[in-house]
Amino acid sequence: MVQLKTDTSIEAMREAGRVVAQVLAAVRGAAKVGVSLRELDEVARGVLRAAGAGSPFLDYKPHFAPTPFPAVICASVNDAIVHGIPTDRRLRDGDLLSIDAGATLGGWVGDSAVTFTVGRARPDDTRLTDTAFEALDAGIAAAVVGNRIGDIAHAIGTVCRKAGYGIPEGFGGHGVGRSMHEDPAVPNEGRPGRGMPLRHGMVLAIEPMLIAGGRDEFHPDRDGWTLRTSDGSRAAHAEHTVAITDAGPRILTAL
Repeated sequence: MVQLKTDTSIEAMREAGRVVAQVLAAVRGAAKVGVSLRELDEVARGVLRAAGAGSPFLDYKPHFAPTPFPAVICASVNDAIVHGIPTDRRLRDGDLLSIDAGATLGGWVGDSAVTFTVGRARPDDTRLTDTAFEALDAGIAAAVVGNRIGDIAHAIGTVCRKAGYGIPEGFGGHGVGRSMHEDPAVPNEGRPGRGMPLRHGMVLAIEPMLIAGGRDEFHPDRDGWTLRTSDGSRAAHAEHTVAITDAGPRILTAL
């Protein structure tokens, strides 16, 4: 069931989203060659503490997971698409790193993700990350009152497929509010004009995920959380929490 948010609630969600943006900015600034993923998680925890915010990621246990998630960020490197657990692995020059972060503040949740290169970037990785954010922008542009969920999905999928990238089957965005995952589901590929109508007060996490090799297949890592590309190619993930309003889409997780 989709819960429409009041304008006051959207303002409160913006405050949670602002914290998420601060977390991502701090983690990106700390992500240098030689720094461990666990150290990046500690940076994120410090930002949350300073803001008086909690983490919707920490101890989260969906049905597919063998154990609760042990961190406040997902840190996915190279062929990891999403849900990477921060470990003692140290970043290397040229690593492609996706950071997904959330914050709970005043009972409301924000959720956002970025992908970037640590050190020197490969041209192919730059194109991949640029396309991920282009797909995110296209999805947000379609998130307007009067459109449907399928219009968002179609906008994202068109950008990804035109560039020759794969889209992990069965994974996409979702509603956000008091919980991190709410209705409706927001696929990353679909037919325009189909699905639930978009209304003022809906808040969605829009999150393209791209596989560089062009295939859609992936597999879970041994940790039960990390999803990796089946062909070993690199992946990118971009995400914002977006409120649908009569005045147009409003990004709640922008810095």
